[in-house]
Amino acid sequence: MMSMTFEVSSSVTLLFDFWDVHGPAGMVLSVFVVLLLTVFYELLKVWRVWLSCHSKLAEPQSPYAITQSHLTESSSVLESSPSESSLTPIDSPSPAPSTRNSWLLHGIQTVLHMLQVSLGYMLMLCVMSYNTWIFLGVIVGSVLGYFISFPLLGQM
Repeated sequence: MMSMTFEVSSSVTLLFDFWDVHGPAGMVLSVFVVLLLTVFYELLKVWRVWLSCHSKLAEPQSPYAITQSHLTESSSVLESSPSESSLTPIDSPSPAPSTRNSWLLHGIQTVLHMLQVSLGYMLMLCVMSYNTWIFLGVIVGSVLGYFISFPLLGQM
């Protein structure tokens, strides 16, 4: 029966029977692979956000905006709330993307989501091996991936 507590060991079986680690060199390589997979997972999350922000699949903006002439500092809350009379049309939104392009972008988003979920569950299963070194590899990879990808979020 498998131990349900964390242990410091250089032997573990990760995910598949063929990924059977015996010895310090194999453990170092396995921790490095898990770390890289976790960095990729974090970058994948940012890539999905970037793709959704830059695709034309984003919800179209409302063709109406609140005019500033109706909002003054002395207005009450009820007077400053939008009503039909205070909404004026703004520039018409850009035309919707072609249906084929829309389906292609949606397909790419779906594949990326599937990859992200699968990778997330695989990393969870690696942690559930209850090996301290693998756990630390996932944590360090997550921190490193977030550190690398955080500046990319600011550029969106």
